[in-house]
Amino acid sequence: MSDPDTVAYRPLEVEDPEAAGERIVAEHAARRSVRDFSDRPVPRRLIELAVEAASTAPSGAHRQPWTFVLVGDPVLKRRIREAAEAEEQENYLGGRMNEEWQAALTPLGTDWRKPFLETVPWIVVVFEQRYGLTDQGERIHNYYVKESVGIATGMLLSALHRMGLASLTHTPSPMRFLGDLLGRPENERPFVLVPVGYPADDCEVPDITRKPLAQVLVEVIADS
Repeated sequence: MSDPDTVAYRPLEVEDPEAAGERIVAEHAARRSVRDFSDRPVPRRLIELAVEAASTAPSGAHRQPWTFVLVGDPVLKRRIREAAEAEEQENYLGGRMNEEWQAALTPLGTDWRKPFLETVPWIVVVFEQRYGLTDQGERIHNYYVKESVGIATGMLLSALHRMGLASLTHTPSPMRFLGDLLGRPENERPFVLVPVGYPADDCEVPDITRKPLAQVLVEVIADS
């Protein structure tokens, strides 16, 4: 096996890494999941840039097993809302979600109604490619698909936030209807639905806090 082609790596030059890190923490701490959107237009180019940023994510064997489907058509947005609400009614009212699960969601004020799916100018539906396909239609194995697509989705949310846009991760389980509505091939499976826009002028979000660093970071030292 021949050695792979390589190029020189040049990391970003940061004058004050700690100050840069503190700015990043402050920026991301201000990010919130939004369910009350304005219908103010968002230039398509901003979505393209966010997806380009997300597509720089690392992936298993560099397969890049993701497809970002952009939906701005009002008819399609309405169909997505109707199908999502039908599933969510079963979740909230039909018994799919037990009492413990619904109690955990109470502080967030969510229910089966999803009007924001029609209000937002854009919906980005992220699909995971369970396997790849050659130009001849032959299957190619993809590796660590969910992990790879999860990282890319996180980078998408970060990019949208840093451009001043609001978003939400929405997973109306089951999501098979998205593949049908959007005409996706058999090798793609819906991963998450991300409404994108500007928050409404009177938008409010739940008053929540995040776990402090001491609860999420653990340093392990080898025994002597």
